[in-house]
Amino acid sequence: MVIRSVKMMNFRSHESFMLKCDSQTTKIVGENGCGKTSILEAICEAMRGKSFRAVDREILKRGGEFYRVELEYEDGRKVVVVYDGVKKEFLVEDKKTRRLPKKAKYPIVLFEPDDLNLVGSSPTSRRGYFDRFFGQLSESYSEALNRYNKALKQRNELLKREVVNKGDLFSWDVLLTKYGAELRDNREKFVEKIVEKFTEVYCSIAENSDKVGLEYITEVNSESDFLRRLEDNFERDRILGHTGFGVHRDNYEFVFNGCKADGSASRGEVRSMVIALKFIEAEMIVGRLGKAPVVLLDDVFSELDETRQRCLVKNFQKNQIFLTSVGSEKDLDECVVLKKG
Repeated sequence: MVIRSVKMMNFRSHESFMLKCDSQTTKIVGENGCGKTSILEAICEAMRGKSFRAVDREILKRGGEFYRVELEYEDGRKVVVVYDGVKKEFLVEDKKTRRLPKKAKYPIVLFEPDDLNLVGSSPTSRRGYFDRFFGQLSESYSEALNRYNKALKQRNELLKREVVNKGDLFSWDVLLTKYGAELRDNREKFVEKIVEKFTEVYCSIAENSDKVGLEYITEVNSESDFLRRLEDNFERDRILGHTGFGVHRDNYEFVFNGCKADGSASRGEVRSMVIALKFIEAEMIVGRLGKAPVVLLDDVFSELDETRQRCLVKNFQKNQIFLTSVGSEKDLDECVVLKKG
């Protein structure tokens, strides 16, 4: 096991809650709205430094003055997260920080029901998914993404001014091209690694001979080309009030037997592709970081048939798993049962 216990105070609907992990798989069951996903969210806060679905003010329990999460690892290390309504702080090894230190982060693989719609989702959703995926593989990727987004925000704010010229944007253009080129190079490298294993892992799930793939689509060819395109598109961007070219508009396309998967693959085939991607995500994390990620399965079993359920359990048997499900104690043995209120 990786995690020994998780404590929460004023976190979402939980005024006070403690979860002790006595086995490799922790099963949390209960009706919708009883706070099952909040437990996974708290784990993510303590292990990655932020929630996977909301900002801090939305997490704070209504009427509460603060929220607190304390996660204890199996080796005795603790991470404490406290948000006082204004700022969030982390306590790690008796040191307070505003951000979770790199050395205190631990990788996770999160599987939500919405992930099953990844193949047919919007480019924005797919970019967000792969940014989170690649950000765990490389801290420099996360840093480049944050700096790119900050530069993009500043450039867009300047474009909304009544009077703006190319010179006003130059420094932000330089930063966009620098970090944008870094992001593009890393995305190409990581997608190549995924594609190497995608068909093999998919066929082990679907038990057929179909071929699947993933294409990374970008218009950015080089750093110099990126800078030139930003300058050439200045008038259009000024009129529109935002930056219309860059890696923030990149896309990922799933491929099934040489065709676009969205529309050619069946519902079951699409789900097998997503499950395969999750397995590859966990494998790449182990290969790059040397750590078996904690797996958070948020009510996905209800969306999968028995064959794919068994496949999930089998492939993640070496990982510590936190599984949520709608139901009662009659549905699962050795489970934590939550009730509303």
